[in-house]
Amino acid sequence: MVVAVFPVIYSTLACDALADRVLSRYAIAPIQSCEFWHRGLSDIYVVETLDSQYVLRVSHNHWRSRAEINFELEFLDFLHGQRFPIAYPLRTIEGQLSVEIQAPEGSRYASLFIYAPGQVPLGDLNVTQGQSLGATVAKLHHTSLEFRPSGPPKVMDLNYLLDHSVAAIESFLPVDDRACLLDASAQIHQQLQNYARESPYWVVCWGDAHSGNAHFTSDTQMTLFDFDQCGYSWRSFEIAKFLKTALTAGTSRSIRQAFLAGYQSVQPLEGFELEAIRSLTQVAFIWSWAISLTHARWNNYCRLDDYYFHQRLEQLKMFRSNDCYLF
Repeated sequence: MVVAVFPVIYSTLACDALADRVLSRYAIAPIQSCEFWHRGLSDIYVVETLDSQYVLRVSHNHWRSRAEINFELEFLDFLHGQRFPIAYPLRTIEGQLSVEIQAPEGSRYASLFIYAPGQVPLGDLNVTQGQSLGATVAKLHHTSLEFRPSGPPKVMDLNYLLDHSVAAIESFLPVDDRACLLDASAQIHQQLQNYARESPYWVVCWGDAHSGNAHFTSDTQMTLFDFDQCGYSWRSFEIAKFLKTALTAGTSRSIRQAFLAGYQSVQPLEGFELEAIRSLTQVAFIWSWAISLTHARWNNYCRLDDYYFHQRLEQLKMFRSNDCYLF
């Protein structure tokens, strides 16, 4: 009697098997350890060899397509070629930027990255670090203008960031709360309907600029990582995403201002870009909400209680208020 394999939506890949079947395809020193480190939008493993430390990232089957993953890895490879301070992916012995894994739930993709030297700022960024991060993001945007992906570009316009996110959220909300979300979406569309998608305003954005995605060394050297939300969007959206994260995390206004000042010191923003940031901060919030909601549906449905939705609706109202000082 043949017993069919029971369907799964997520599996935890064994460290020994990853070392044997994936890490063996890289020209690295003998492996001392491979430990499962963190489950987020991808699975993260920390790899120790005789002479170096690496991060192995394994995508989830339901988060991002292969084309989106390839876009990110190609962009990071390009930035590495430009000597940009990022945690870049290594190529396999065969020259590939990722390794396909046939997991029980379907194809997943593993990529091996250098380990970013330094550590996340203790507590949060200080003003100097905030300004440095803003300036580095501006340089990232300028450098991205020369990037030419081999496949389809990942485009993060209002349809991707806002409309798809609203569709993912609204079915969970009662009528009155749904009306609040839809009203916010309609107002954002009206305010941004003529926003240009052209150089130099339209760039490849990191998509998740915040203090938790940058390591600083004791001599203030910085390395950026975690680019799985990157894609083509407005450069002012990048700033809005930083502000959204900073405000919800309680980052001080002085650091938010330092980030913007650092950015402006490299690439001054036009007046219409600055005016769009409030609406784009709401877009960033709704997009992040949809990502969190989708992740919880797959991994932690118990989080989706009344408090979860009430808290986020109140935060959305805060971002819509003129009393909310972004910087």
